[in-house]
Amino acid sequence: MVQSDRRTVLKHTGASLATLATLSLTQAKAAGANEKIVMGAIGCGGQGTGLLTSFAGMKGVELAYVCDPDTAHANNAAKEVERISGKAPKVVKDLRQLLDDKSVDAVTVATPDHWHAPAAILACESGKHVYVEKPCSHNIREGRLLVEAAQRNKRIVQHGTQSRSDGLITQGIQLLRSGIIGDVLIAKAWNVQQRKNIGYASPSEPPTGFDYDLWVGPAPLAPFQKNRHHYSWHWWYDFGTGDAGNDGVHEIDIARWGLGVETHPSTVSAMGGKLFFDDEQQFPDTEFVMFDYPGSGKVGQRRQLCFEMRLWSRYGLEDIDNGNAFYGTKGWMLLSKRGVLKVFGTDKKPIPISEERPKTAGHRPNFIDSIRNDVQPNAPIEVGHLSSTLCHLANIASRLGRSLRFDPATEKIIGDEEANRLVSRTYRKDHWAVPKGV
Repeated sequence: MVQSDRRTVLKHTGASLATLATLSLTQAKAAGANEKIVMGAIGCGGQGTGLLTSFAGMKGVELAYVCDPDTAHANNAAKEVERISGKAPKVVKDLRQLLDDKSVDAVTVATPDHWHAPAAILACESGKHVYVEKPCSHNIREGRLLVEAAQRNKRIVQHGTQSRSDGLITQGIQLLRSGIIGDVLIAKAWNVQQRKNIGYASPSEPPTGFDYDLWVGPAPLAPFQKNRHHYSWHWWYDFGTGDAGNDGVHEIDIARWGLGVETHPSTVSAMGGKLFFDDEQQFPDTEFVMFDYPGSGKVGQRRQLCFEMRLWSRYGLEDIDNGNAFYGTKGWMLLSKRGVLKVFGTDKKPIPISEERPKTAGHRPNFIDSIRNDVQPNAPIEVGHLSSTLCHLANIASRLGRSLRFDPATEKIIGDEEANRLVSRTYRKDHWAVPKGV
């Protein structure tokens, strides 16, 4: 069994490609390159199955468990693992069965959002390394508790913002750091796509083979409803984080990375609502958010990040549905995970850039390499928490319809008790998965 013994947790500064990818934690007990890593998968829906099958196909990795409260999901995932690796994993529905097995070195967490941090925290406390899907938390407080759990238990936690391991995106960030457009003062992120109407539904019995009580977990217990079940849970306050946390987090993370801010914003202003969908989803289908980073307060030190979301159209900047723009003192950059990287000078003319991309192993192999070599992954939990917090602040400001002042040090909203209550959440009384310290 691989055991990491990190003595020091370093912050992810983003100063260079080498720093971004290979910050060393210690050389004392780095795992041997040929040592087998035993993994378990918590959550076996579409994203979860994609994750576990990729890990099952890696050399030196054994996918020993699949875990899901939906029997059909778990069984289908087990068949995929056996098809790829030739060995059938154990199938369980309660994650505690997996975490109790000391032979398991690492887990994936690809559950609904309300389980991300509770499951990842329990995994860290059980001595497991974690690949946790985005956003890493359901709320700001949970994110901080996960950061602390990873540090306290000296576990490697990789956040599922895979653009951090993308060669094109990394090249764009390198160019920004080199000053190709001068000082970057403003970053824009947008998430525009066509989502589906989830309609209206009444409480009903859960499907056969689906342990709804276990699925709800530490969230408040509400009757089962078919339009807050698989995937549609994203649009309900108790279980999801809206599309800001679902898909927008990718662009928000790239925007914050390119802007070069390594703290929380001090002010967030938002306007959002349901302009298109007549259904029961609780999060906005339209949202415009501004985050302000005052820096030292001097001219030239302030930074702003803008996030735009529309879930009923595909019309983004230069016909790119999801992307980023960076505005600097000497030009601007268009950057998208869709394969777009363009740079323009102050004369509006394109600036030539190299077509050679930095070589990257990929986000999932990077997680395994980080465990083997005991180094920071490309998207450590400290970085994931900063970006996920922006999604949560956007949702709070849109939900309440007003600007918020946020204290980056205490991670509390200032002078607005109603808003500050949403920094955390109400949990199911006495549930075993409620994180300590909430």
